[in-house]
Amino acid sequence: MDTRTLSRLAGLASAVVLLAGTGCTADTVQGRPGASGLRDAYFPKAGNGGYQVEHYGLELGYDPADGVLHGRAVITARAEQGLSSFNLDFSGLKVERIAVQGTGARFNRTGTELTVRPADDLAAGEVFRTEVVYSGRPKPHEDPDGSTEGWIRLDGGAVAVGEPVGSMTWFPGNHHPSDKAAYDVVLTVPKGYEAVSNGRLRSRTDTGDGRTAFAWHSPEPVASYLVTAAVGRFTVTEGRTPSGVPLYSAVDPGEEAGSAPALGRLAEMTEWAAARFGPYPFSAGGAIVLPSGSLEYALETQTRPVFPGAPTEDLVLHELAHQWFGNSVSPASWKDMWLNEGFATYAEWLWAEEHGGPTAEQRFEAFLAGDTAVDPAADSDWDAFAPASPPGPEDISGNPVYHRGAMVLHRIRQEAGDAAFSALLRGWAAERRHGNASTADFTAYAEKQTGLDLRRVWDVCLYGKDSPR
Repeated sequence: MDTRTLSRLAGLASAVVLLAGTGCTADTVQGRPGASGLRDAYFPKAGNGGYQVEHYGLELGYDPADGVLHGRAVITARAEQGLSSFNLDFSGLKVERIAVQGTGARFNRTGTELTVRPADDLAAGEVFRTEVVYSGRPKPHEDPDGSTEGWIRLDGGAVAVGEPVGSMTWFPGNHHPSDKAAYDVVLTVPKGYEAVSNGRLRSRTDTGDGRTAFAWHSPEPVASYLVTAAVGRFTVTEGRTPSGVPLYSAVDPGEEAGSAPALGRLAEMTEWAAARFGPYPFSAGGAIVLPSGSLEYALETQTRPVFPGAPTEDLVLHELAHQWFGNSVSPASWKDMWLNEGFATYAEWLWAEEHGGPTAEQRFEAFLAGDTAVDPAADSDWDAFAPASPPGPEDISGNPVYHRGAMVLHRIRQEAGDAAFSALLRGWAAERRHGNASTADFTAYAEKQTGLDLRRVWDVCLYGKDSPR
């Protein structure tokens, strides 16, 4: 190597140092990639790190004739760190373009992870808007327990149900229950169809091209698995509870007669639940009833639960109770599902106790004794595992999460007495209103509010590996 080469290399080194120095000026954001997944114990890739979503604006066009969904998602989020890239959960559909802060962004996909690279790094604390335009025929998602969720095409319509991760099949987002946001959903469908989502219907507009646009608004925070969309030739009924909560229900015409007895008591049930759990937490209520057999399960989609066929009174009450427990107070992780299902199941017990059915004490004893005359589920595998520790993702909706979860609450009632237990239910719903909570949050709250040492309840019923019989 001659001296001229050494001189040139020295000059290049000086230039590199100078350029590196300019990268540290106050006007330059130095970001790093946001995490792909929140490391949830059961769904580790669900959700993403580095930001929190504040609002989703979803514009969707759907024609049941061809099953193609055209979507535009505008996601407003706040960066929790400097971001050079961030991820969205999104499955299947073709991404046509992405813009961040109005400027085109590069992106790539790996599995259900959509990685977005803004033209300029985002600063910690910056509120940013991401626009994703996409289309295609959504494919349902199969859960570890074998059930199907996501955007599901029906005969003459469609429905979107997301628990736990199916929402990623029809819109990109941060799909973990710990990231809740407000929503505006506009569904445009052919004339003659109804299009239903969460919250309140703001407008119904003839677009002039043989279609109708339905604009739905949810101002309160929603976990993405609780967002729904339903398209069909529904019969729509509207009303109000005595305290003024607007009700909007969409029922398949073939299920109207069978649904009438239970849905006819929805206003009464809402008032009853508000008296026990505190004010109704949302701006609207109602139900969506699909043709029988459309789904394998009912789901507590926020403000407007979805039922696969005419629901029973108990089922309507169960999904209504979720508006407080599961929807307003959402699980911090999927391991905390008993806080949804145990509470909603116990609400069924309380309703029955006050409306001519067995008492909660009789139900509790029936499960211990296997007495199916009192409760048909008493001979199920309700004690197969501890409700706070489902063995795997396929078990988060298992019988112990529901029934043994309800028994945990009854044991607290036995220890604390009726008055203190009632105050606990109302207080918990108020304390965590529109937020998230873990099992540890609840056990600490219960002991603080009752003033009792409830370790034996937790050790035996909530966390115990052995049956509490």
